[in-house]
Formats: sequence, C-alpha cells, structure tokens
Amino acid sequence: MDWISEQLKERAAQHLLRTPGTYEESGAHICIDGKEYINLSSNDYLNLANHEALKQKATEYTNSFGTGATSSRLICGTQKSHIELEEKLASFKNYPASLVFGSGYLANIGIIPALAGKGDLIIADKLAHACMIDGAQLSGAKLLRFRHNDLSHLEALLQKSSDYRQTFILTESVFSMDGDLAPVKEIGELAKKAGANFIVDEAHATGIFGPSGAGVTSMEGVQDLVHIAMGTLSKALGGYGGFVSCSTDLRSYFINMARSFVYSTGLPPSAMGSSLAAIEWLEANPGAGQTLLAKAERFRQKLNAAGLDTGDSASQIIPVIIGDNKRTLDIADKLKAHGILAVAIRPPTVPQGTARLRCSISLGHSDEELDFVAEEIIKACN
Repeated sequence: MDWISEQLKERAAQHLLRTPGTYEESGAHICIDGKEYINLSSNDYLNLANHEALKQKATEYTNSFGTGATSSRLICGTQKSHIELEEKLASFKNYPASLVFGSGYLANIGIIPALAGKGDLIIADKLAHACMIDGAQLSGAKLLRFRHNDLSHLEALLQKSSDYRQTFILTESVFSMDGDLAPVKEIGELAKKAGANFIVDEAHATGIFGPSGAGVTSMEGVQDLVHIAMGTLSKALGGYGGFVSCSTDLRSYFINMARSFVYSTGLPPSAMGSSLAAIEWLEANPGAGQTLLAKAERFRQKLNAAGLDTGDSASQIIPVIIGDNKRTLDIADKLKAHGILAVAIRPPTVPQGTARLRCSISLGHSDEELDFVAEEIIKACN
C-alpha cells in the first residue's frame, strides 16, 4: 500500500498533515509537559467539564448503575438514566420528546438516512457540519448545497422540490468554524411554504443561546418550524453524547430506523449523570450564556479594532482568518510559545484559502486573560 505513504507526503507538503496532540487535562486552562496554557481550542464553553457537580453526579451514576450500558439500547442497554436524561432534554428544549445517541456525529448520520432516501431531495447550507453532509450522502437522496446563509439561493433551490418525494433542509444554528448564526426563523418559514422538512444542528448553540441555554430554536421560538433540533452533550454541557429533540412519533421512528442508534451500545450511566447535572446547572444559572457572549464580544472587538478578520462571528466561536496554511501554523506556534493554545484550522475542515485560528471563548477565561490573548494574537499576526 505504497500509495498511503505518497498521500501522507502530499498532505505534509501542503501543510495539511494532522497528528493529535496529547493533553493531560481539559478545559480553559491545560498543562502540557509541566507548562500551563490558556486554552482557546476547547469546546468547554461553560467551563463545566471539571465542575464538581458534574463529576459528583457522574460518579454517583457509575456507583448506582455500573460503568457501561453493555448492550444496544434495543436489547438491554436502556437504563433508567437514559430515560431520565431524555425526559429532561425534551423539557429543556421544549419539544415533546428527545432521544440520546452516542455522539452528535452518530445522531446526524443516523437520523438523516433514516428519513431520506432515493427519490428525496436534501438541501444543505454550504458550511453545514461534515456529519450532516455525511448523513446526506449515506441516505442516497439528491444533495444540493445553498450558499452560506443565502435565503434567495435556498428559495431558488426549493423550486426543484416538486420533482422529489420529500425535501429536507439542513443547517447549523451556530456554525462551528465561523461562529455566525443561521437565519433559522426565515429558513423555517421557507421550509413551511415549500412543504419541506427542517433539521437544525444546535451543537454549538446548546447551553449558550436561548432561555437557560436551550438553543437558537428556543431563542427564536421556532420549535413549530424546526422538525428536529439536534444537540450535543459534549461541548457546553461538558460531557459526552448527542441527542435529537422532536415529536414522539419521530422518536419512535428513530428508535426503529436510525442505524447508529439501533446498532450502537448505549452511552454509559456516567455520561447521563454528568449531562443531567449540567442541565440542572444551566437552570440554576440562566444568564451564563449571555455572560459568555459578552466576553466573546469584548474579545472580538479588540481583534477587529486591530484590523483582524473575524468573519461574521456573533457567538463564543471567533475565527481569526489568516488564509495561508503555513502562516496559520506559524502563528499558532508563536502563540504556543507565549502560553496560548490556539490550534490552526485548515482545509478540508474549512474552505481552501481560509485557514484560521478558531478561538473558543470559555467562562473559565478571565477578562484579563482574554486581553492578554488578544494582544498576543495581534502581535503574532502583524
């Protein structure tokens, strides 16, 4: 298999070869080889991954229910903890029902092929997450992409929907690499007008936007327009897993038809416990998301004032768009030398020519730290 070596060499020449770093801990601050870093690359937006309440409930659920579900949910892998969390999530999202999957990725590659197939049409935002696109491709449906957040282009593509059995529109509510928001209400209204089904990925909105962090769909009050809202337990909620919120009929349908649910072992009780504790924390701290967004806005303004390109970011995710792959890697290295971990993001994760630092702001970052980070990014980019 000599071609594998050639592929790796080619990626290295393009400054696209990736190797995972090894870290001893997670969160807004991490230690690497005895040195502490301000971590701008974590999705632990609310600084909950090391929160005592989450760790305590994860331990409690492990002691009560064991270390693993030990089976598919449809055999003997559904425990009381799964049902408890699903009921909590449904209430949290203000949907009739929710269903937990092994991850957000498994949720999207499970529900989309379960719903769509040959003879159907899927129209996805150009920047929709890879797992939505993978799910669409697995389905066998016709896949079209509309220009990012371009309602006119979406409306034009929807005119083709009459040629297909069913149509599905896919988007994120907060885009994972750009940090901008989708016009969810307007897309939902177009979907309703066209008789299309609307699926929204709320992975990076969950915990941040809307009442008690229930997401953009909740903030906009458009649950009636969004047939399925997907979310994760692994970002702002500090744990692991994914879920969908939907109707009771859709939940039953996915239990029977979503292959990534049917053929996967259920999540361990510890993951259910930590996620329940995270939602309880959100209910007790309903303004946490707004506090985080205010931190992010202050940070973004400092970068913009120095002429740096942060795109249309309007969330806790702030890209610093550099363009060239090697230059982006060099800047990330300079920042690391100053105690800042801001991992370079390159194609194919982002479009060609848009390599960037993806800065994720956390409640664990103080304003003083963020001022220091902004100053160092500005110096490294100039």
